[in-house]
Amino acid sequence: MIAPPDLRLDVFDNDRAVAPDDTDQLRACLTQLLDDGCPSGLSLAVVSSKGVIVESYGGFACVVGEPVPVTATTCYDLASLTKVVCSVPLALLARQEGRLRFEDPVRVWLPGFPRPDTTVLHLLTHTSGIVDHVPFFEALEGRAAIESAVYEWAARGAPEGIVRYSDLNFMLMGWVLEACFGLALDVAFQQQLADPLALTSSRFRPPSSWRHRTAATELDGDQRRDGGLVWGAVHDGNAFALGGVAGHAGLFSSLRDLSRFLRFLLGHDPAGVLDEESRHLMRTKLAATDADVRSVGWRLDPAAWGGWPAATLWHTGFTGTSLLACPELDLGVVLLTNAVHPHRQVEAQGRMRASVHRLLAPW
Repeated sequence: MIAPPDLRLDVFDNDRAVAPDDTDQLRACLTQLLDDGCPSGLSLAVVSSKGVIVESYGGFACVVGEPVPVTATTCYDLASLTKVVCSVPLALLARQEGRLRFEDPVRVWLPGFPRPDTTVLHLLTHTSGIVDHVPFFEALEGRAAIESAVYEWAARGAPEGIVRYSDLNFMLMGWVLEACFGLALDVAFQQQLADPLALTSSRFRPPSSWRHRTAATELDGDQRRDGGLVWGAVHDGNAFALGGVAGHAGLFSSLRDLSRFLRFLLGHDPAGVLDEESRHLMRTKLAATDADVRSVGWRLDPAAWGGWPAATLWHTGFTGTSLLACPELDLGVVLLTNAVHPHRQVEAQGRMRASVHRLLAPW
């Protein structure tokens, strides 16, 4: 096994003092994770609304064939972070502009949807009652076929107020947003969010020229019919079968773009994208089942990650990514990894995330 390159860790002066012991502990934690091989590579930032406090990266973006090191500009497959970086802010923006009401039945926007009692808010809070996951890509390809199959599954689940996290909710949400904006989802993201927020390395369907800029994901996993290494294309099989653009997965982004996005969530919004009511909705508990507490799209109360306040926003992505934003402390954490590369280690990934966030809770 090739030893990972030395971890880079930089501390910035933005009026937020960080004790040397804290950065030493963080460096030791991240270095140990890379030495243990889960993840293969990582990028981390700790931010406030005023700027980046700590930025760190190291390890390998790809270990199959000639190893490719992680750099400051490595782009990661965000997986389910697509929900909260793309779909949730677009839904909030559509609502504040009067294009969309969260009380709207889904069939207002998707006339073929089978249930009259399921609303946009049910999708956003994962309370629609729809099954959590179906591997449509194993037999289907393209929106028409997959949308029809999603409707069939949606007909079987009633919205009863129970949180049941489901990719299908945000597949549907992506199609609702396309109807609402009259644009393809990737175009709406670019125009409404990426351009105003200066997210220059965030996009769906990265071009082939970006391949070595991206972190590879799984080798011979279960998200493709034909196996092989997934690198430079979305890992999620259903998003791949939809052409790489979906409301639940498909977005790629970099550490510095997501540092800007977290600063935006913490209140640094010079372009005036979201109003205070939209920000309040992201921090407001709207549904909960056991430890799964939901606002609009986001989870709240990351109790397993240490002493963060209950109104802290957080979300994870299957590939090994996560975002956390705590407006109460003016503190956010971007953790990007390719923890499914070359093979997934689900339990180790969970321990990895918890160890990093417990160390940072609260700086």
